[in-house]
Amino acid sequence: MKRLQIGKFLSLAAAAIIMLPATAFSQSVFDGSWKTDVTTIDHPAKPVVHVFKDGMYECKSCVPKLLLKFDGRDQKIEDSPYANTLAIKVNDKSHLEMISKKGGKVVSSRKVAISKDTNSMMIEYADTWPNGQVVKGATSYARVAYDKTAPHLMSGSWKAIKEEHRTDNGLQVSYKVEGKSLSMSNPLGVSYQAVIGGADAPVAGDPGYETVSVKISKNVLEESYKRGGKVVALNRVQVLPNGKEAKVDWINYISRLNGNHLMKKQ
Repeated sequence: MKRLQIGKFLSLAAAAIIMLPATAFSQSVFDGSWKTDVTTIDHPAKPVVHVFKDGMYECKSCVPKLLLKFDGRDQKIEDSPYANTLAIKVNDKSHLEMISKKGGKVVSSRKVAISKDTNSMMIEYADTWPNGQVVKGATSYARVAYDKTAPHLMSGSWKAIKEEHRTDNGLQVSYKVEGKSLSMSNPLGVSYQAVIGGADAPVAGDPGYETVSVKISKNVLEESYKRGGKVVALNRVQVLPNGKEAKVDWINYISRLNGNHLMKKQ
């Protein structure tokens, strides 16, 4: 009789398990679509340094460093996976435009405006990705150092303060864990499918990255992006206890910059 009761219990338990949705077993805390909360973006503490002198523009904080004429014409730039020319058009002492191209096609634009008191700067941007998607937004800066002898008010050091706005296609990402595999994709055409804790996997859609390796430990995901066999960027995604938010800490080893933001599950 006891064996029969036990057998009946196991049969009922098995039936209950069969009735459970598959997601009860396969659902990961990372699965789903996430969107960056633009109000939480914490920009790097390191200021950017622009120098305008003797008809030349220099970005001392850029990697690779830039040194070119600001005459409105396309100037060749080296060692950037995203662009190979940059043109700087000065409209007046407070405004200018920067246009980057790759293979003769515009891939990014910047419109710079310095405030009347010269202590703040707004940069409106538009970046075109290989799949044709365009990310638009604006970032505000506060002046750190001032070069009064320069022919343009952008000259000096600036600290990024706030992301004023950014189109949704530049804020979204989706993850999916299936067995030992993790897939990532976003509206910009960037994607990968990698074995968790396994070998490097190819990254599609981002000229700056060639491969990625991923690790997951409970609620923490680490993505190590490589180019030329070297790690160039690291993302650490930590899903918070509520399961609806994740903190993202990022490091760019090329520019030696880092920052963080929060994502919300959609």
